[in-house]
Amino acid sequence: MRLIRTLVCAAAAALVSAHGVAAINASGLGAAYNAGHTAITFNVYSSRATRIELWLYANASGSPENLKVVMTKGTGNVWTGSVTTSALTSAGISGTVYYGYRAWGPNWTYNSGWTKGSSLGFVADVDAQGNRFNPNKLLMDPYAKELSQDPTNPSNLDGTVYASGASYRLMDSGSVAPKGIVWVPDTQSVGTKPTRAFKDDVIYEVNVRGLTKADSSIATAYQGTYKGAGQKAAWLASLGVTAVEFLPVQETQNDTNDVVPNTDTGDNYWGYSTLNWFAPDRRYSSDKTAGGPTREFKAMVQAFHAAGIKVMLDVVYNHSGEGGAWSSTDTTTYNVMSYRGLDNPTYYELTSDNQSSYDNTGVGGNWNTYNTIAQNLIVDSLAYWRDTMGVDGFRFDLAAVLGNTCTQGCYSYNKTDTGTALNRIVREMAPRPAAGGTGTDFVAEPWAIGDGTYQLGNFPSGWSEWNGNYRDLVRQAQNQLGSVAVTTGQLATRFAGSSDLFGDDGRQPWNSVNFLVVHDGFTLGDLYRCNGKNNAQAWPYGPSDGGTDNNESWDQGGAATAQRQAARTGFALMMTSAGVPLMTGGDEYLRGLNCNNNPYNLDSSGNWLNWTRTTDQTNFQNFAQAMIAFRKAHASLRPATFYSGADNNGNGLQQLAWFEPSGAVADSTYFNDSNNHAIAWRIDGTELADTYAALYVAYNGWSAQVNFTLPAPPSGKSWYRVTDTCSWAEGPGQVRAPGSEDAIGGAGTVYGECGRGALVLIAK
Repeated sequence: MRLIRTLVCAAAAALVSAHGVAAINASGLGAAYNAGHTAITFNVYSSRATRIELWLYANASGSPENLKVVMTKGTGNVWTGSVTTSALTSAGISGTVYYGYRAWGPNWTYNSGWTKGSSLGFVADVDAQGNRFNPNKLLMDPYAKELSQDPTNPSNLDGTVYASGASYRLMDSGSVAPKGIVWVPDTQSVGTKPTRAFKDDVIYEVNVRGLTKADSSIATAYQGTYKGAGQKAAWLASLGVTAVEFLPVQETQNDTNDVVPNTDTGDNYWGYSTLNWFAPDRRYSSDKTAGGPTREFKAMVQAFHAAGIKVMLDVVYNHSGEGGAWSSTDTTTYNVMSYRGLDNPTYYELTSDNQSSYDNTGVGGNWNTYNTIAQNLIVDSLAYWRDTMGVDGFRFDLAAVLGNTCTQGCYSYNKTDTGTALNRIVREMAPRPAAGGTGTDFVAEPWAIGDGTYQLGNFPSGWSEWNGNYRDLVRQAQNQLGSVAVTTGQLATRFAGSSDLFGDDGRQPWNSVNFLVVHDGFTLGDLYRCNGKNNAQAWPYGPSDGGTDNNESWDQGGAATAQRQAARTGFALMMTSAGVPLMTGGDEYLRGLNCNNNPYNLDSSGNWLNWTRTTDQTNFQNFAQAMIAFRKAHASLRPATFYSGADNNGNGLQQLAWFEPSGAVADSTYFNDSNNHAIAWRIDGTELADTYAALYVAYNGWSAQVNFTLPAPPSGKSWYRVTDTCSWAEGPGQVRAPGSEDAIGGAGTVYGECGRGALVLIAK
């Protein structure tokens, strides 16, 4: 495989500029009309095919092909075919153009007598080089801008038609297979992209469908769609959200969701199994005509941009929806839908014998991320969503796989290797500057499943990361004291931006994306309501398989008031921590899933956001909204660089100082003693261009009240209370509006903070 990679790199060298940056889709892969819209050119990559045919259809499904074109192999292993619109019309294709490819290669040689369903030319399902060509399978174009439907859908529930192996290889998929769609490019605007610095963002992670599917304020036809999501832009802006991060919207298998009502039956709600990295998911569009999903997605982006909100996408480039082996003991039976049938060893990392997919993700097989051509698809796709679709940033699922330096039978993460996908992405697509401006926000989920994949804090410059350590420590401090040892020094490091993870390589606190919950695991409400997972329950809250048993959750003794208090405390700590806060859709009203911690398959009312609020939910939403506003109002909570004085030793206290409850400066002895569970800190706002001279935050992790002796405020100032998360203060005004804060006192004032509560003060 090293030799193969060398040859591929040599072939691609001509596409790289003197600055080492490859042109975006330099080979023009995909399908496109000419300037006069009189012809369409189709380009597809394959280094191993011996023949590729373009098959064109008048209908998406259920009909035979109307026209076939033999493609020609040209420079760089790009196969080309062209067809005029007059030829399409003559063939009976007068409206939308649907297309796919059929390919032959060393393991299935071309025979002129071959017909659909024939075995002529068959040698093996997989040969010694890893080829898996099968002309009985119509292949999706990897660069198609839209797909007609999912492989299985209400009209075709038989997924075996796409498989190889003795039982399935002669089944022809042409009439039912997803097809690429060609249409004249649209002119829908995406508006003006926000240029806000990433450090100033508050991210809201949500599923497009789940955001509005149960929202009665949205017209029924638009519920659960891109258009419906765009209509929530003003509401999200009023909540304080500055970036909406959508769970995967690239085409995935979800057309069969809800085909059998009130069951899970293989539903795919989250979307972490991508069929095509260019096509917006058709199911999320109210306009399903050719180009409709693209136009509607861009209109949604424009609506968010008009509200000042960035649009970020959760993207999955570590594996594909084509899946892995059907059986651990059978190397012949795999789905052949697209990449596998065009150039299996290029697009997928294979085992050392080339007979199976190498799987370091637990989801079917690694994308071959160290291969130049496979990387091209990643970068070309990202550029398309950035430039054409208007997307502002990306969160990468299982991103450690993109740091792999192996192309066959192994995994080896390397942060500094310039040839990895991680380094290529930020080299060719400029990250947003620290101070804001034109650029892209890149966020990694810095782990996968296999050995060597946990790389938190070890990503290259240009990348921010989900800080799983922040999540774990705050959860443990709130929910697991007595069974897990957590020191105040550990918490202090997380609250101050995690310099131990990001400060050693020139990155800054805003490269830490802080979160308590995300889609994967408990909701914020369930984190403080559940002692363990309950995934086997009935629809609509289950059943779901999998889910971690280590949730670091606790029901707070079963008292609802204590549960809401714990949620307020956790949310307040996140909003007063250095880094970028990430909340999940529904956190603002303590959405719950009855303790299901793995609802990936629940496309149900139990998993969609609820837009009817109880009094308690309204109070929490007001609290969340006010805490977000407080964060946005104070530059000192959003530092561009690490605080000076944040070394946990009491030295150099210029911007940040840590205190014991007694008022004494916290030193290493206090920080390192796991018997201490209360900590406070004072931020010097004057040093950080804040509107207020100083802020003070105290956290009491004990179950009983702790008295905090307040440090001196700046000269001529007194301390005023913004919020106390304790239950005594619960209500619509729990966070005081600017100018209505409660006077507390000056230096030496003793404040009694309830057990498991947090206090926020300002000096004025």
